[in-house]
Amino acid sequence: MSKQNAYSLAIDQGSHSSRAIVFDELGNALASASQAVDVVRTGSDRVEHDAMALLCSVQTVIAEVLDQLPANLRAQISCCGIATQRSSVLAWNSQGEALSSILSWQDTRAAAFMETLRPHQADIQSATGLPLSAHYGASKLNWLLNEAPQVKHCPPERLRLSPMVSYLLFHLLENKPYGVDHSNAQRTQLLDLATLNWSRPLSVWFEVPTHTLPDCVPMAHHYGTLLGSDIPVTAVCGDQNAAMFGLGELGHETALVNLGSGAFILRPIANNFPSDRQLTGIALTTDDSVQYLREATINGAGNAMSWAEAKLQLDGVDGVQQQLPAWLARIQAPPLFINTVGGLGSPWWRQGIQPHWLALDTSDANDKEIKPARMVAVVESILFMIQANLELMRNEGALKQLRVSGGLSQVDAICQKLANLTGLPVARFELAEATARGVAWLAAGRPETWINNGATQCFTPESEAGLHQRYHRYMRELDRILEG
Repeated sequence: MSKQNAYSLAIDQGSHSSRAIVFDELGNALASASQAVDVVRTGSDRVEHDAMALLCSVQTVIAEVLDQLPANLRAQISCCGIATQRSSVLAWNSQGEALSSILSWQDTRAAAFMETLRPHQADIQSATGLPLSAHYGASKLNWLLNEAPQVKHCPPERLRLSPMVSYLLFHLLENKPYGVDHSNAQRTQLLDLATLNWSRPLSVWFEVPTHTLPDCVPMAHHYGTLLGSDIPVTAVCGDQNAAMFGLGELGHETALVNLGSGAFILRPIANNFPSDRQLTGIALTTDDSVQYLREATINGAGNAMSWAEAKLQLDGVDGVQQQLPAWLARIQAPPLFINTVGGLGSPWWRQGIQPHWLALDTSDANDKEIKPARMVAVVESILFMIQANLELMRNEGALKQLRVSGGLSQVDAICQKLANLTGLPVARFELAEATARGVAWLAAGRPETWINNGATQCFTPESEAGLHQRYHRYMRELDRILEG
């Protein structure tokens, strides 16, 4: 039967929640369901999810969102897209039984093992587009092979080592596939960008046998049909890849800046050409095409704000977020904050440096202003790291506009400071659930009929000399710390 309206179901499995949203033929959300996901921290470098609980959360939100729709509308859903947190992995067996927890992308327990691969660093980055980092999946899979008791005792022919999405697909689809899309596969650091398949040398270096890994398939692909329905899954990708398409195609002269717990910057690039300071990634693959992207990561964004609130004993104080815009407007000479919360991401790639504030720029700052000034410094540090990465991206090709999303982008003063610092207009779309909308758009075949009903607010660059001066001081200070 033809489905005239071609509605789309999106599943967005993130670090803190699983969501399911149904979009109509114009890209408007019709129904949604959400369930929180527990994050288990068993040490400073150990971050996990319970595999069965996370799977159940996805199954629950799918059932809930479909139940919200009357039968005649539910019957119009013609496709499903699934977006997941990247670099999260687990071990399981061919019967679908989890042999480990899901090791989160935030988990870095295998950092010591990564240091043994330094002699192969250049080759690894050339093949994968990724620097050596314990945040990616391969080192975690190596740890599971060597340290997880159930993995050690699993017969090799039954063992499966994979990104989290492969485990979800096996349990969500009628045909129980063992596959993975190219964007999630890349974040294992075992995929060769040139061949879009597992690399034998990478497998040897990371000591992860290729026979345990899932089949690599395009992001836009017929994966199978959701259990208990006739809804085909036609797109699977990482959450950041999906967010790139939240408003359709992203132009080559536009960069997307997402300000969530961490921050990331994405821009399309014409070909797979390497960068030794930023990431080369996959924007989209189909059966006959590949689109690439340049990506930068800032580890400390919203989580740096939370860290600072706790450090300054502001957590639990009412109105901190509400006061932030006034602080940003009032405080003209904040200190510098060396933002290493979560480690330095691109283009520095360094761990082990403690976050800290430098002295206030003015000697007459009263005690009442010190804490607000330090919070402003944290905000500016995020913008400084964005600017450092944008300068590298602009060396590769002109940028004419920034598009912002994520929680911190809802603060007007932050968007205005970003425009002032970068000299680029900053567009903010009042669009909720960009990740879900992006993967739904991909699943629907990238229709031109989708429109954005959200209002656009554009922040035009203004002169702010002090901000630029602090940026240059920040970069000099960071260089001094890194050289020391």
